[in-house]
Amino acid sequence: MTSRSVLLQAFDTLLQPERFKDYGPNGLQVEGKAQVKKIVSGVTASLALIEAAVAAQADAIFVHHGLFWRGQDGRVTGWMKRRLALLLAHDINLYAYHLPLDAHPQLGNNAQLGQVLGFQPYDGAAGRFGEQDLGFMGTASDGRCFARAEHLAEHVRKTLNRPVVPVNIASGDIKNIAWCSGGAQGYFEAAIAAGAHAFITGEISEPQAHYARECGVTYIACGHHASERYGAPAVAAHVAGQLGLLHAFIDIDNPA
Repeated sequence: MTSRSVLLQAFDTLLQPERFKDYGPNGLQVEGKAQVKKIVSGVTASLALIEAAVAAQADAIFVHHGLFWRGQDGRVTGWMKRRLALLLAHDINLYAYHLPLDAHPQLGNNAQLGQVLGFQPYDGAAGRFGEQDLGFMGTASDGRCFARAEHLAEHVRKTLNRPVVPVNIASGDIKNIAWCSGGAQGYFEAAIAAGAHAFITGEISEPQAHYARECGVTYIACGHHASERYGAPAVAAHVAGQLGLLHAFIDIDNPA
């Protein structure tokens, strides 16, 4: 067991949220009980995850997508009321970290996605690109090149066990692979400028298909949720181990 404030300090020390310009508040978003014995981690603070955390008798929830975002309607009605009401009724703490969780060099979403896919980031500045250095750049951990882009797309599909959207699969050998989890389609141009042969992220918007074809760089959209389900359990398990807490990851399926 540990205190709510000690748990917050552990997350803040690890993820350093003060380093980032973000779209919402990082840290403790909803205050619950003062003492914590069990953490449930998940991708998004959805009603389904909160219900699962209640069933698991968790004292705290750790997520990537919290409840509060810049520019949203501040009224507590509808889905927001239902989520908050359940958290408050069961006195559950909600901790949420957005960009800091994406960026952590070992436990973050991008680092963990790279590990799952078998990619090794390049050392130093060569291994990062894009705004706030959130994007990762590297190559296959075994040093091989993918002879065809379709082979890389199939590797991502099989590894993440979900359909992918590939564009420009007719390109040649792929060695330099860039990736950035979630809705990072806006990082594609930075990946191209950094020398990527392929870019992997969660989503694709209309312009990226044209950039891929015109620049000869493969684009693979593998799902926002699918690309971001690894950082939260890695960080929560790490901190739980440090503090002697119980931890469980609950993956609420999401087709997006």
